[in-house]
Amino acid sequence: MYDIKDYLEAETVQEATALLAAHPNLVIIAGGTDVLIKMQHGHFEAAELLSIRKITALQSIRKLADGSIVIGALATFSQIFNDPMVQAHIPVLGEAAISVGGPQIRNIATLGGNVCNGATSADSASTLLALDARLRLVNSKGERLVPIQEFYLGPGQVDLQPGELLTEFVIAPESYAGFGGHYIKFAMRKAMDIATLGVSAMCRLEGNSFADVKIGLGVAGPTPLRCPEAEEYAKGKSVSASTLEAIGNLAVKSAQARTSWRASQEYREHLVAELSQRALKVAITRAGGEEIA
Repeated sequence: MYDIKDYLEAETVQEATALLAAHPNLVIIAGGTDVLIKMQHGHFEAAELLSIRKITALQSIRKLADGSIVIGALATFSQIFNDPMVQAHIPVLGEAAISVGGPQIRNIATLGGNVCNGATSADSASTLLALDARLRLVNSKGERLVPIQEFYLGPGQVDLQPGELLTEFVIAPESYAGFGGHYIKFAMRKAMDIATLGVSAMCRLEGNSFADVKIGLGVAGPTPLRCPEAEEYAKGKSVSASTLEAIGNLAVKSAQARTSWRASQEYREHLVAELSQRALKVAITRAGGEEIA
């Protein structure tokens, strides 16, 4: 079933990057929920695997002195959902985490694997975009910090250079402090399904006006994306049903929806407009605003 030529294990980041430098054909595997499916479909022949599952340092979730929240690439979705710091500061990411698969998948699938897979349907991706997350990528010669908006290059393609390992996600305090947020996954089934559309909306209020709005979309284009026109329009506008309607319509302009067997382009665009508004309504109340009917 699985065509595996070699299997190596690393227990530290340094060991992993050294092995990647010495063996350029290695495929990184952690939880395996994505890699094993690709192998089963014949995407890797005579696969050479590097397991990083034992690098316990990449499983941590912590808060730095400057307020930045750092999530290790090997943090599982169950761990993220149950983490007190996530629930206290970025609960919208917990909402995305609990929407992934079923309990068995959430217990083993990792945040890093979900992003490095490059799928536009990744449940964590739209929320990480809304949180302006940065990715720390390390190789044997050094490291770089890449905004997640720049990490997605195309369908199934990410900016992970040969020999690089994603070690952690960094979310700055200005990206979450004072914000309310909400994630909506729209799928044909309530559980164990790939999203037809994912919307993550965040907002910060000043009185009865939007100080800032951030909207991340999944499955609305070839990669996860943000909605800059809608976000810019919202700044300074009063919080009202008409403002939300305008934001939803502008969000459609950023979408690059297409027709697939899951949904037509027109239906996806309808979902973008509608779910952006629904997600923002919840985000408003969580940011301290009044409920909008």
